[in-house]
Amino acid sequence: MNYILFDANRESLFPLTHTRPISEIRIGILTIKEKWIHHLGSELSTKTADYLQMKYPLQKEANNVYIHGGVCPNKALVAAIQQLADGEGLYAGDTLVAYRNAVHQKVSFTEDFTQIEKLWHIFQHNTIELKADFDLLTEGRSSQALSDSNLVLGSENIFVEEGAKVEGAILNATTGPIYIGKNAELMEGSIVRGPLAMCEHSVLKLGAKIYGSTTLGPYCKVGGEVNNSVLMGYSNKGHDGFLGNSVLGEWCNIGADTNSSNLKNNYADVRLWSEQTGCFEKTGLQFCGLIMGDHSKCGINTMFNTGTVVGVSANIFGAGFPRNFVPSFAWGGSAGYSTYHLPKVFEVAEKVMARRGVAFDDTEKDILQQVFELTSEQRNF
Repeated sequence: MNYILFDANRESLFPLTHTRPISEIRIGILTIKEKWIHHLGSELSTKTADYLQMKYPLQKEANNVYIHGGVCPNKALVAAIQQLADGEGLYAGDTLVAYRNAVHQKVSFTEDFTQIEKLWHIFQHNTIELKADFDLLTEGRSSQALSDSNLVLGSENIFVEEGAKVEGAILNATTGPIYIGKNAELMEGSIVRGPLAMCEHSVLKLGAKIYGSTTLGPYCKVGGEVNNSVLMGYSNKGHDGFLGNSVLGEWCNIGADTNSSNLKNNYADVRLWSEQTGCFEKTGLQFCGLIMGDHSKCGINTMFNTGTVVGVSANIFGAGFPRNFVPSFAWGGSAGYSTYHLPKVFEVAEKVMARRGVAFDDTEKDILQQVFELTSEQRNF
């Protein structure tokens, strides 16, 4: 059987999905696509926007099962999908979850599963997915031992992969599992309360304070105070400052002493900017911080308002609070913006990615160029 993950209403997850299919979003420990690979024991391809297909190619065969890219798998859902006959579509209410070749007949699925439809769902549902991924990745395996230099609570809920370094840290896994990936490092004085996922080569810096439910993707470096946030990968928040109820894409950098508010002074529910509708959208949440697209950066002492959305490849600096929506390829801050033009964008991206041994090739350039053109109407500076 050939499995294909398809994008559905990808626009509702901009700016994160400007540069990736929905299934490449990380939630828990794994990306949604990686979860499906583990559950199905099979590789999957992706059906997404044309300009993303070069990086995420589609592979079709004579017999294909299409799966909603924003849906996270579980055993019951996988079993129902594998039982689909030709022409059957699996529906959860009005949501088409999966179909085999075409949809001529509806099959209902009534059990629970996680679905990412809005930006805030990524941190909102991170706990349940982190616990599910922890069980998936550690079943039948033994953890590396932690040294006596650490203060450990709930050791049965901690899993340490090969090559990880953990010395002089405080780890409390009684509130949720702690997963420390291959070659990850917790520097001395790190204080962690689970659930926490640290993917391969991620680093917690000296004295970091991390609350659950938080995910640090591959090669992320984090310091200061972080609560219920997801860093997709290759992004840094290396210094003091607070980040809560937030999502950072890849190749982001948060300047020293930057703080993001996740609670309004009047304790009202937070509204978040939607690129899809061009207006602020009700989240129903009291706590909501920063959403930042790939390749965006902010300078030292940046102050983000509650519920701020930053687009792709923005560069934010200066005193005062930036507005709650910073367009893609914006350069500036509360005093005003100009356009961050592509030659400079490419120059910085090449340097940043080279530091992690990743090539900034023509495919990456083309994606950023396409996003630049698609978001041009946002930049009425």
